[in-house]
Amino acid sequence: MEGDCLSCMKYLMFLFNFFIFLGGACLLGLGIWVIVDPTGFREIVAANPLLFTGAYIMLAMGAMLFLLGFLGCCGAIRENKCLLLFFFLFILLIFLAELSAAILAFIFRENLTREFFTKELKKHYQRNNDTDVFSSTWNSVMITFACCGVNGPEDFEDIRHLPYSSLEKTIPEACCQRELQSREGMFVNKEACLEGIERFQNRQGCYTVILNSFETYVYLAGALAIGVLAIELFAMIFAMCLFRGIQ
Repeated sequence: MEGDCLSCMKYLMFLFNFFIFLGGACLLGLGIWVIVDPTGFREIVAANPLLFTGAYIMLAMGAMLFLLGFLGCCGAIRENKCLLLFFFLFILLIFLAELSAAILAFIFRENLTREFFTKELKKHYQRNNDTDVFSSTWNSVMITFACCGVNGPEDFEDIRHLPYSSLEKTIPEACCQRELQSREGMFVNKEACLEGIERFQNRQGCYTVILNSFETYVYLAGALAIGVLAIELFAMIFAMCLFRGIQ
C-alpha cells in the first residue's frame, strides 16, 4: 500500500510539474519573441513602458517556471533526492519572497494614498527633465494613461522646477492630449494645450484613472495569489513526502 501511494504521488507530481514546465516554456518563448522580434512588434512594445516592462516580467516568470517544472519532473520520474531537494528549496524561496511581499504591502499600504503621491509629486517632479528618473517615470505614466498629475492639472500650479517650455503656464507637455498614447504619439494641439486651453489637455488625475483601471482585477489577483500560495505549499509537501519515501 505504501509503495502504491508513493508511485501515485510520483506520477501526480510529474504531471503537475509537466504542465508547469510547458507553461514556463510558452511564456519564455513568447517573451523572447516579443523582445527580439524583427518584424516591428518590438517597436510597438518599446513605445509603451508598461508593455515593455511586462515583456521582461513575462520572460523572467517563464524562465523561473521552466526551471521549476524541469526540476520537479526530473526529480519525480527519476526519484532523484538531490533534484527533489533543489525543487523544494526553489519553491520555498519563491513562497517566502511572495509572503514577504504581501506582508510589506500590508505594512506600507498607508504610503499608497492620494495625499502621499501628491506630496511626492510636488516635491520631486521636474517637468520635462527626462534625465531625472522620478520625472521621467511620472511623464511616462501620464502619457500612457492619458491623465495629469495625481488629482488633476491643479497639482502643477505650485511646481516651478526647471527646465520647462516658455509656453507652459501650469501643466507639463505630458498632460497634453495625443493621438496615440505613447511618447512618439503626435500632439493634438501642443501649443494650445500649454497655453491653458482645457479641451486639449488630459484633465483627469492619474490616481483615479489607475485605480479604476485595476479595480476590477484586485479581487481576481488576490484569489490567484492565494491559489498560487496554496499550490506551492502542496508542492513542497509532496516533494518532501516523495523525498522521504525514496530509499
